[in-house]
Amino acid sequence: MFTQRLAEDASAIGAHLAAVLSDLPRSDVAEAMAHAAEGGKRLRGFLVLESARLHDVSEASAIWPACAIEALHAYSLVHDDLPAMDDDDMRRGRPTVHVAWDEATAVLAGDALQALAFDLVTHPETGPADTRIALTRSLAQAGGARGMVLGQARDIAAESAKTPLTLDEITALQAGKTGALFGWSATAGAVLAGADTRPLAAYAAAMGLAFQIADDIIDVTGDSTAAGKRVGKDADAGKATFVTHLGLDGARRRAASLVEEACAALEPYGPRAVVLKDAARFTIARDA
Repeated sequence: MFTQRLAEDASAIGAHLAAVLSDLPRSDVAEAMAHAAEGGKRLRGFLVLESARLHDVSEASAIWPACAIEALHAYSLVHDDLPAMDDDDMRRGRPTVHVAWDEATAVLAGDALQALAFDLVTHPETGPADTRIALTRSLAQAGGARGMVLGQARDIAAESAKTPLTLDEITALQAGKTGALFGWSATAGAVLAGADTRPLAAYAAAMGLAFQIADDIIDVTGDSTAAGKRVGKDADAGKATFVTHLGLDGARRRAASLVEEACAALEPYGPRAVVLKDAARFTIARDA
């Protein structure tokens, strides 16, 4: 059920986002935005839509924040791939934006995708004004210097640090870099419904960390064709990761334990949460 639901949601999000982007004035920036926003698993957008279903919120409302988080995620990847950051030349199996165009266009496309995220989340169809304000404020916090940007800054600092990060430091780093957007996505449905966000926040915290551990494992064991991006980067940079601290087997065990923790957090929802539980299991079974 999860695989089919993810595919259906990815298609719906992709079509909606493409329609929004096609309405922009034609320019290199608009084309680069469309390039960056195309493809991917759409897992964050799926979490928005599935958490909305869990609370009987219509897709007509939830599709806007689902597209918003995908736009924000796309912006983060465009900037993360820049030479000043991770300096990647491939993303989702295609040239990164600064390679396909140039660095200036990549910076502007990322900026515009970030702005688009807030345009989308505040769309009137999302819900009442107080709901849109709550989603907008929490999205700014998740994506900014309290969340994703803070995690990215810590990641950059770690590359030049004289001593490798401890396991606790890596966990804190990834709670921002990866976990913050997962947390916003998984709780969006509860916010739309005016419901308690705590069970989904706990679910997302465990799932986001499992997702990052899986990424570290893929960086060691995966291949660039399946991953759609360059692998082996962490070892090349000499970075401390969950794998360097725990070993491959230990990292796999830790990820599996986090998945069980994520599933346990969903018990208040009973059988209605089965798709979200499968989503958590997917995070450590994937190869990309």
